[in-house]
Amino acid sequence: MPELPDVDVYVEHIAKKTVGLVLERVRLASPFVLRTADPPIAQANGRVVERVSRMGKRIVIGLGDLHLVVHLMVAGRFRWKPAGAPIPGKVGLAAFDFAPGTLILTEASSKKRASIHLVRSADLAALDPGGLEVLTATSTDFAARMRSENHTLKRALTDPHLFSGIGNAYSDEILHDAQMSPVRLTQKLDDAEIEHLLSSIRNVLTTWTDRLRKEAGDFPESVTAFRPEMAVHGKYGKPCPRCGTPVQRIRYADNEMNYCPTCQTDGKLLADRSLSRLMRGDWPKTLEELEAKKAKKKDELVKAGSSRRR
Repeated sequence: MPELPDVDVYVEHIAKKTVGLVLERVRLASPFVLRTADPPIAQANGRVVERVSRMGKRIVIGLGDLHLVVHLMVAGRFRWKPAGAPIPGKVGLAAFDFAPGTLILTEASSKKRASIHLVRSADLAALDPGGLEVLTATSTDFAARMRSENHTLKRALTDPHLFSGIGNAYSDEILHDAQMSPVRLTQKLDDAEIEHLLSSIRNVLTTWTDRLRKEAGDFPESVTAFRPEMAVHGKYGKPCPRCGTPVQRIRYADNEMNYCPTCQTDGKLLADRSLSRLMRGDWPKTLEELEAKKAKKKDELVKAGSSRRR
């Protein structure tokens, strides 16, 4: 899912392409992408784009007293194409036509989750999850929000009602940068740890936003949650760039949590619930135990194969 750095870069480029121009027409390839009926989408046609902004992970295109709010969800992406370009089959959702070009919304997933809302100014706040903007928040506000509920750090950082724009990928990178366990409880952090975490959040998000700006060229075309330069996200089994320890992960629902045991959890492996059930609670506590279990399992498979060949 595009997160704060990706969305901010989208906002900057869409603003550069469209602010001050007339939105000539909105074309919908999928009726399900539009989640509002009043006002009708046709009322967006012929209006001037006054501003483009980010609201959490949503992109807001301001058309005076009306606002197009686009949530890309996991697989939604924007493309800038020549004026009047057709909406691509299968992945195409919508097109926003301007005189110099067309902004196309796609979603490369069978689960169509991306959405468009057209709302009046009075209704815009209802779409805002209310997360704190971490790049501009004071240390006091950040600490208060962090301690407002007692969650794991991973859950807190990815909760859009607590913090704005941070998702699965950048929360992994932030916690690795801070050298903090993803399952550490928020209310257990002291003032110095909270200040250190805020510093890591700002460091990771600004560093990646700057990097994506440089990569974007005329328009960001390669938005992805998995980047080779990332330290731990999507790097299961690869060496931690800080200490060389193989990165570990926990899978849950459609997400996963990636971390370095040496840098973040004092060498301890975090238990994966589904695998723990399969192993009847016999989950290894350290990497050494994990490697020993793997070696034992490999020996058992080799012996079983030898027996069958006899």
